[in-house]
Amino acid sequence: MTDRLMNILVVEDEKEIRELMCLHLLRQGYKVRESASVEQAQQEMLETKFDLLILDWMLPGANGLQLLQQIRTEKLDTRVLMVTAKTEPLDIVEGLEKGADDYLTKPFDPNIFMARVRALLRRADVNAATQKDLFELDSLAINFATYEVTMNSEKLHLTPSEFKLLSIMVQNQGRVLTREYLIENVQGEGISVVGRTIDTHVFGLRKKLGEWGEHIETIRGVGYRVKLELT
Repeated sequence: MTDRLMNILVVEDEKEIRELMCLHLLRQGYKVRESASVEQAQQEMLETKFDLLILDWMLPGANGLQLLQQIRTEKLDTRVLMVTAKTEPLDIVEGLEKGADDYLTKPFDPNIFMARVRALLRRADVNAATQKDLFELDSLAINFATYEVTMNSEKLHLTPSEFKLLSIMVQNQGRVLTREYLIENVQGEGISVVGRTIDTHVFGLRKKLGEWGEHIETIRGVGYRVKLELT
């Protein structure tokens, strides 16, 4: 990751929670600004380019989801971690479908909060790397130009659906991808994916990837993501 300090904006109307988040972020050396409303956040974003927004959903006035939609409509290169008391699976799916990169429910463990922050900030370098023809992580290598996947230098034989699914997930490392998103983006010429069959494809992919398959994390009731690091 780049050595420059990362800019983070915390948008949270509950003062104690906002101060707790800022405290943990500052201890890790990040540059942190804070806002208690969408309107304040919009003003901050006019003055500063932020690498990450930590965004509450339920805010006074305009809600966090509206700010998230604005960010994605304007195609701002800013990662968004939603931290909210909305815990229903449908709420989580809605937040992710509207463009959140990750979703954390309250109350949360500060260690998990910081792990999510670090993972999202690492995505800048990872995404830049996956724009190239060759992607490598641990024992896995993917050549996007030749559609070849190797594990420990030995070629893996993936179906077209499995290759496209793996490509999408590694190109979005650290981001939770809903089943709906994967179905929509895996579909294509000669590839048909519907309903829960995406789970079957993931199961087959994990089996072929062996130990590397542990990088593919199941987010219960939502979808999947590729973890940057194994625990």
